[in-house]
Amino acid sequence: MLGIYVIISLIVLMVAYAGVEETMRLFAYADLVIRYQWIEFKMFMMRRKLEQQLIKDLPNLNKLAKELKDDQR
Repeated sequence: MLGIYVIISLIVLMVAYAGVEETMRLFAYADLVIRYQWIEFKMFMMRRKLEQQLIKDLPNLNKLAKELKDDQR
C-alpha cells in the first residue's frame, strides 16, 4: 500500500514541477524504451536460434559445397 502512495505522490510532484505535457512526454519516452528493449530481446533470441541452426546445418553445407566444387572440375 505504501508503494502506491509513493508512486502517486511521485507523479503528482512530477506534474507540479514539470507540468502535464512534460510528464506525459516522459511516460511516452519510457514506453518507447521498454518497447525497444523488448524488440532487442526478440532479435537476440532470433539470432541465437539462427546461429544454432547454422551450426547444425554447417556439415551438410560443407559437403554440398565440396560436391559442387568437384563437379565444376
